Formats: sequence, structure tokens, C-alpha cells
Amino acid sequence: MTPDELEALRESVSGVATRHWGNATAAADGKLGDLWAAGAGQGWFDLDDDLAAALTVTRALGAVACPLPVMETLVARRLGIDAEKVLVTRVLEHLDAATEATHVLDLGTGGLHEILDHEEQPGLAIPAWSRVRVGPAQRSVDLSDEQRDQATALLRLGLATRAMAAAQHSHEMAIEHTKTRRQFGRPIGSFGAVQQRVASCQIDVSAANHLLDKASDAYGSGRADWPLQAEIAVEFVAAAARRVQLGAHHTLAAIGYFEEHEAPWLFRRVHADLTRLHDLPRDTVADVLVEGETGLPAFDDEPFRHEVRELIATSDESTIAGDMAARGWFGMGWPVAAGGRDAPLAEQVALHEEITYARAPVTLQLGSVMLLGGSILRHGTPAQKETFLPLIRAGQLRFCLGYSEPEAGSDLASLKTRADRDGDGWVVNGQKLWTTGGHQASHVWLATRTDQETTPPHAGITVFLVPMDTPGITVHQHRALSGEISCTVFYDDVRIPDSYRVGEVNGGWKVITDALAGERVLMGGIAASLLRQLDDLLMLVRTDPDAYVGPRGSARRAKLGELAVTLQANRALVAAAIGATAGGRGARLEAPMAGVLGGELAEQFGEAMLDILGPRAALAGDFEYGLRLSIMYVVGGGTNDIQRGLIARGLGLPR
Repeated sequence: MTPDELEALRESVSGVATRHWGNATAAADGKLGDLWAAGAGQGWFDLDDDLAAALTVTRALGAVACPLPVMETLVARRLGIDAEKVLVTRVLEHLDAATEATHVLDLGTGGLHEILDHEEQPGLAIPAWSRVRVGPAQRSVDLSDEQRDQATALLRLGLATRAMAAAQHSHEMAIEHTKTRRQFGRPIGSFGAVQQRVASCQIDVSAANHLLDKASDAYGSGRADWPLQAEIAVEFVAAAARRVQLGAHHTLAAIGYFEEHEAPWLFRRVHADLTRLHDLPRDTVADVLVEGETGLPAFDDEPFRHEVRELIATSDESTIAGDMAARGWFGMGWPVAAGGRDAPLAEQVALHEEITYARAPVTLQLGSVMLLGGSILRHGTPAQKETFLPLIRAGQLRFCLGYSEPEAGSDLASLKTRADRDGDGWVVNGQKLWTTGGHQASHVWLATRTDQETTPPHAGITVFLVPMDTPGITVHQHRALSGEISCTVFYDDVRIPDSYRVGEVNGGWKVITDALAGERVLMGGIAASLLRQLDDLLMLVRTDPDAYVGPRGSARRAKLGELAVTLQANRALVAAAIGATAGGRGARLEAPMAGVLGGELAEQFGEAMLDILGPRAALAGDFEYGLRLSIMYVVGGGTNDIQRGLIARGLGLPR
């Protein structure tokens, strides 16, 4: 089905469920049999192995806390069983919907059994789980180990999808609650703590849904690694859905604690579904990665990636920049008239990710393309384009960013460095902080205030591209935790001609935001860097798994799996942000979500290396460097707290 068809299916299922079941509060006494009959009439149980459609139906049912076994029917049909109301299981207890089902397919034996009677098991799940008594096998299916594993993977995916949908609905109700519930004279959504929590939950919701969709896409396209992609999604959801549900309750507070509200019933559905995963065991993601030879699955098979890898394999540190320039890869996304080749965004992303993964020393050159090139193309004068675009294409422009100041870090609109008109030129005075690479740069991309009175403040900013050897510029070096040099740069009566100005006077905010749009490509570098660390770790761990991460079920092995699935979630968010940008929709939510998750994962990854490898991880090398560098990922370009605030406002929470 197309995306539009899937959305129409979701709306249809929601409408039918509302008529025959109700909302989540119907879990206590909803008429499951009526809905089952209505769903059968709508074709929910005859989806022809269309996993995307089955997950769409499951999501709509999860939002109303309904345990109709749509995925179980798909699995049964896939195994050649066409019984009308069949449950698929490995155990004959903890079963949903057994009050209405007629048969059980036992994955352990392959036997199809009639349900003779059932005994409800009161507890967390409502409608209650059942233990069933079955008759002799009416027929048997000769199941291979692979068939059992794939069936189990699909059942686990269905449970995770339903749980995530229930948690997401609670989260959506919590968001609306933040806009209307007032405390201390203002909406609770304006409180920083609430915004931070809601944003964190949104990151979990979005990452989980993208992973579920990636697993569905892999299944639909017949990829051999779809069971691994499914398990990655399941393991991420198993933690994320609980966090989202609890976060929603914290936001809803007392109103979501009482059973007149949907949240208590969704709480039961989330936790009951995730608990049932224990009855459907599979090899964990950590076990597959540690004991096999594969890494995390790729989301694309971009042919250009293979070309980049071939160049990396045949170049060395001293030649790779020149080799890339010779192929026209710096600025390849630019128009042909500007020296590019209109390369699609997917190729630009593939280039940056592969270069980052290989740790090739061309990050500054790629940064000049992404952060300066596009803005010069859009806003530069003909002379600026003639001067700087060839330098960027050749990988020869060494620049630094003159943005942050003592009182303007994440709040760039509050910058104080001023540029005052002086005849045909300008005089710049002020101070910039954390100017990485300023001691080696030839030019600074300098944001200044040229109107001191305008409202809003960002309307009075102008950008200049200034040679660093201009008189009046003084550079003081500082060594960061990561070892890189960042600088405090003083501008004392720095006289510059108007020809250094990029864009309109007081129009610098547009120039800056266009430059920041290049970060949609660059942000994939965090995930690529962590993927390289993970692959390096796996190579080491595989030499002696028990010594490094312990046997199956150990805490260290579980930690490795948690890092791996979270990394895959971050890669999925990056892909979503890039897709949104390429599709012209912008990435107002996807980009900061990818940035927040990637930065915090970098910290978690670095700390975990010390726990897994011990002192070896603290010796000079990429693992300990990754730990030291991780702090930059959560404070550079706007702290994660600020990014969460942007996410919250993107969801409609008040300032």
C-alpha cells in the first residue's frame, strides 16, 4: 500500500473501532467479539502478508487499548493456516482474546488445536489474559527453525507496535493537556521541566515509529536481514514505550491516574504487551552482533557509497582531499553553473557518513561546503562566488565560525559584537568564544549586530566573511577536553570593506539559517562516528566474547545491545531528518531530535566502553577520544536542553 492508502486504512480502522469498541476506557467491558466480526468484514484478517497494513491496523487498535490479534492471523496465514479466529503462541497461557478465539497454533509443535475452554487470569492485562485447554491437533505444520524464528519475530513486532501505539496516544493526550492545564497562573506546558520531559518522550515516539517502519520496509522488500531489523525495533520499543507511558502520566498527573481517563487503560496495555515478549523469546540483538559476523543493517544501498569506499581504500591521509576534489565531490550538490553536478541529497549524506566512518581528515573541507557554500551561492555577490566557490571546491578554504559570545551561546539572536558603518566600510568591535580552529583559519564567518534597536533582535544581524589576518583581530587559544584547539577571538576596531558582507544589511539571520541547513547533512556524522566505534568494539569483543561482555543474558552484553539499538534509532531519525529536508518539508522536529539522541548516545557509548573494556578503553585511542569528544556533541551548536525546548515548541507547547 502507498502511504496515503495506509493512512486511509488507519482512519478506517479507527472509525470502526470507535463504533464497535470505543476508546481505551472500553478495555474493561468492550465487545471484542463485535469488533472482531466487524474487522473481519473490513478485511483486517486477510491482508495477504502485507506487514505494513497489518502494523497500521495494529497501531489503530493499540491507540484504543484493544488486543484484537491481527498480527497473529497474518502469521497463521503465512504458515498456511486459514482458521478464522486463531491465536499463535508458544505457551497456552497469558493469551489475549482467547474468549473469542476458536483455535491455537502452537509454534513449538506446529499443531493446530481447537480451544475447548479458557480460564481468565486476572491481573495487569484488561481484558484479562486467559489460560486455555485445547483438544488434539487437528493438523500439523512441519515448521523449520527459520520459520519458527520468523513467526516469532513477527509476533514480537506486533506486540511492540501495539504497545508503542498505546504509549503514543497517552503522550499525545499529555501534549494537549500541557496547553490547557494551568498552574501558578500559566499553562504547565510553559514550564521548562514539562517541556524537557515532553520533548524526550517525543524523541522516543518518533525513533520507535521510524524503526518499526524500517523493519516493515525491510520485510516488504524481501531483505534477508528483516528479522534483525524487527528485533532492533522491538528492543528499542521495549524500553521506549515504558518511558513514554510513564512520562505521559507524570505530565497528566492526577487527571491521568483515575480510570475515567484513557491513560490507566493504555498503561495496562503497554505493560501487558511488553511483558508478553518473554513468552516469545528470540536471540537478542547483542547475541546476533557478538556471535555473528554482521553489524547494524543499513537503511539504503546507495551506489555512490560504494564509490566513496573505493576511493577511501585507495587514498591515504595526504592525498584524499585532493582525490575528492579531483572527482568534484566538494560542492557536488551545487548547480552545474556553480561547478557542482546537482548531486541528490542522498549522495551528499552518503559521502559525509562514509568519510566520517573512515575517519578521513577532510571534515573541515566538507564543513566549508555545507556551512558556507550554500549561503554564498544564495546570498554572495558575484565577486564572492568567483573568489570562494573555487576554493571550497578545491578543498582549500580554511574557515572558522564566529558565532558564540560570552552572553550569546545557544541564543545567537542576543549577540553583541557590533559592526558600525564607517564611510564605505564597517568597523567591528566585540569578542567571540569557542571559535574552533580559529588559530589556523584563513577566514571567519562572522555574525555581527548592525542595528542595535530593532525588534525582534535577530532582525539586526549581518554576516561578513573576513580574513583572519585583518588588523585588529587577536586570537587566544584554548585546548578543549577533546584535545582540539578552540579560540577566544577579539575584534578591536577591525576595519573591513563592505565587499566582505554576505547578504543584505540586517539580513544575516536568513544567511545564518541557510548555513545551518547544511547541518542536516553534517549531523549524520555523529551516528557514523558511533557506528565505527561499535564496529571496532565488535571486532574486539568477538575475539573473546565471554571475557569482554560475558555470556548470554549478562548485564554487559545487554548494555551493548542497548547501545546498538539506540544507535540504530538515531540513524533512523537522521534518515528522517534528511528525508524531510530533501522532500522540501523542512526538519523542524526531526533534526533536533536526531541531534539530542545522538549527543546523549555518544556520552553513554563512551561511558559504556569503560565498563565493557575496563582500563583498555582508557588508553590512548578512539574509544577514550570518543568519550572526551562526546561532551561537545551535547553542547556544540546549542545545548540539548535548548534543542528539547525547540522540540517542545514545535509540538505546540507555549513559551
